[in-house]
Amino acid sequence: MATSIYIDEDVGLDGAAAAGTETAPYKTLLHAFIQHPPTKDIQYLTRKSQTDAAGEDVDPAAKLEWKPATKSATKKATNLYEQHKKKAAKEQDLAIREKADFDRRQKFLEEAKKVIIKEDASLPKPVRIRLDVTDPAIVKLRTPESDEPGTRVRVLGRVHRMRAQKGVVFITMADGYGYLQCILTGDMVKTYDIMTLTLETSLSIHGEMRAVPEGAHAPNNRELHADFFTVIGRAAGDKEAITTRVAKDADPQTLLDNRHLVLRGETSSKVIKVRAATLRAFRKSYEENRMLEVTPPAMVQTQVEGGSTLFGFDYYGEKAYLTQSSQLYLETCLPSMGDVFCVCPSFRAEKSLTRRHLSEYTHIEAELDFIAFDDLLDHLENMICRVIDLVLAEPEIAEYIKSLNPNFKIPTRPFRRMKYSDAVTWLVEHQIPNEEGEPHKFGDDIAEAAERKMTDIINEPIFLTHFPAEIKAFYMKKDPEDRRVTESVDVLMPGVGEIVGGSMRMDDWEELMAAYKHEGMDPKPYYWYTDQRKYGTSPHGGYGFGLERFLAWLCERHTVRECTLYPRFTGRCTP
Repeated sequence: MATSIYIDEDVGLDGAAAAGTETAPYKTLLHAFIQHPPTKDIQYLTRKSQTDAAGEDVDPAAKLEWKPATKSATKKATNLYEQHKKKAAKEQDLAIREKADFDRRQKFLEEAKKVIIKEDASLPKPVRIRLDVTDPAIVKLRTPESDEPGTRVRVLGRVHRMRAQKGVVFITMADGYGYLQCILTGDMVKTYDIMTLTLETSLSIHGEMRAVPEGAHAPNNRELHADFFTVIGRAAGDKEAITTRVAKDADPQTLLDNRHLVLRGETSSKVIKVRAATLRAFRKSYEENRMLEVTPPAMVQTQVEGGSTLFGFDYYGEKAYLTQSSQLYLETCLPSMGDVFCVCPSFRAEKSLTRRHLSEYTHIEAELDFIAFDDLLDHLENMICRVIDLVLAEPEIAEYIKSLNPNFKIPTRPFRRMKYSDAVTWLVEHQIPNEEGEPHKFGDDIAEAAERKMTDIINEPIFLTHFPAEIKAFYMKKDPEDRRVTESVDVLMPGVGEIVGGSMRMDDWEELMAAYKHEGMDPKPYYWYTDQRKYGTSPHGGYGFGLERFLAWLCERHTVRECTLYPRFTGRCTP
């Protein structure tokens, strides 16, 4: 007696809940074939779905009738079933081969565990070096044309790259100072440690330093021919491998979540090293100008740039803030310390997600005494150019900048100087609208997008000067020739926009008191600042560099977030 298998296109199920019975039918004939391969003892009974091919409702009585599968349906299902069998056979064959490969590898690994290497006691004691050491007085290389041995060294670092050939493993080590290609052969490549080696595993490798053969390439044209190694710290592999955690095509938030791993990459580490060199250059430049470094407080009870961007907190029951700028404190240093500067964090609670905004950034600020506005502009131009010269004077850093920003060119002097009113005219002429979509007019606060577009078109550094008093900070000195505007300056760089903001400061006591009143500010908390105008006032001015913006320009980074160790911005305070 033939076995009947039931298929109902309407209520049937192709899953564990169905059994192919009349009360638990399958949904498709193909699934019925798969579960019950066709034989002469099986018949497949189907029931029409609730609508026919034309989309019309089927007679209710017809829904209850089971009929043998039609020839056309059987032929179609048979073709699909044959394809399914071929695919299943391929998958089974692949699974068998993968199992064989796995078993074979496991056997190799078990054999590899038996391979034990020992350091040859007859070899010279290795000299420990950093990976960037090339001084021939410390490390002598064996050359291809000489039999004289090279220095035997010991290096410590992490696996940055690796590749294997028959009987040879090439490992590029990294230690934060440089890179070194190491070549392992013989029993070393047969060990379990090398056969299971993962990127970022930390190693100690001993061996002879040799010059790279002609036509070959390696960092600093040298390589270490290993004779012994030990594993110090294994790195995760498979799904936890670093290349999986921070894949090149990962979304920006994933990369930010894993910033601690991103920093191990060559690009990120280069930017941070350029950052360190830039800070050295700034300090050197200030030292050359006989400017003293001071360290103002980060916790304050006064504002500098406007209350809406202050991070507030409870300070022993009093209201306090994280500083927006150290400028006011720097001004108090001028009478007894001369020109001063600081390199400190500043904090702005701006809910801005533009590519040039951070909530915490490194602020390089300076104040200069007994100067005029032109002196301030000249000083800024000299500082920028001197810092660039000092940074590029370090060969390693210059190479980093070249790789990060191949088209970088030292800006030509003098920098273009453009008054705010001329910039408004330029924007109107070039049909670049304000934030409301209207032509710019005097008094507009030129928005970031328009400012950057103007700078990119002009494509050179710009000293944008003489901003209207109404859109600038209360302490900025007004131009004696045009009281509508201040003696103020923004330094604009192509690709980034503003990297410096500065001005002359009000030095008249009465004018400053009027400014407090105009802004609706209580002058009492600022008594220590106002006193500078009571006890030997002087014409003075200063500025603030945003280090990350300067680096975004220098290293051609799309966003300032790439120019700091762990960026902080709206919604991001981890890791």
